[in-house]
Amino acid sequence: MPAQRKKQMNSAIKLTILFLSLYALITQQVLADSWLRRLDEWIYGRDFLLVTPGKTPTLVMLVDDLGLRAVTAFFLLVTAILISRRFKSWRPVNLSILSLVLLNLVVGVSKLFFGRTKPNSGFDLVFTDSGLSYPSGHAANAILTWGMIAYLIFRYSHKYPFEGMRLTWFVSITTIGVCLASLYRNTHWFSDLLGGLFIGSALLVAIIAVDRSITSDRQPS
Repeated sequence: MPAQRKKQMNSAIKLTILFLSLYALITQQVLADSWLRRLDEWIYGRDFLLVTPGKTPTLVMLVDDLGLRAVTAFFLLVTAILISRRFKSWRPVNLSILSLVLLNLVVGVSKLFFGRTKPNSGFDLVFTDSGLSYPSGHAANAILTWGMIAYLIFRYSHKYPFEGMRLTWFVSITTIGVCLASLYRNTHWFSDLLGGLFIGSALLVAIIAVDRSITSDRQPS
């Protein structure tokens, strides 16, 4: 394995461990009914978050939709297919499918296991049969899927306007927008979003580590 590729893989592995550790910390704080839960309640009690059902501004809904799996999966798969055709390689499609499978498996199982109620229910409870709030699927999906799109474009392009820093800003702004929309709509607690961001980030860099660990003649170095 080339030295640069190995260095990139090792960096991705270290980031995966870091993000998983942060996710575990947030999870422990949520389950321990700690200061983070008090912060959730304080944010929920702010007047600007008192949204009337059915009255959410269209712009907020559009931003919120950027965290929907159906929307992001479409853009991810289209991007992967176009790149795969251009470079005659299945790798972009395989990485995209892997990211979608891991997202649904890891986040979906976590939601079912922790069973946290959503803020618009009026209660903050965990391990309930109907709770699906923690971690936030919107936050995890936004950082993982848009991040995967950015990674594929950057890895196979390296051309303006697709330099890494510009794509990082795009993913960051999109993800923050999705999180703010969820807060505004009272569909997630603040700690749900933190947990979603960390587990989504962990999955993203784990997939990058897998990609960097397997060499390919058809992928630009």
